[in-house]
Amino acid sequence: MVAVTAFGATTAANYAVSGDVNWGIAALFLCGGVFGGYAGSRAAHALASRKGYLNITFAVLIFAVAVYMLVRSLQAL
Repeated sequence: MVAVTAFGATTAANYAVSGDVNWGIAALFLCGGVFGGYAGSRAAHALASRKGYLNITFAVLIFAVAVYMLVRSLQAL
């Protein structure tokens, strides 16, 4: 993770110095990440008391994303 962080930070800095960053969109992603992390943490704590429920919820979410991607891919054909 240290290597990924270092590579990501240098790449982001390079784009920022080059002026290739849309700061409005970057701020939206940052806010979404902070909100999503907070909401996910609260949901994980709430679901932790129900044995296995968090795993089932995660599996359903992954399956839903897979179906969505499959449908989108088939529409592109």
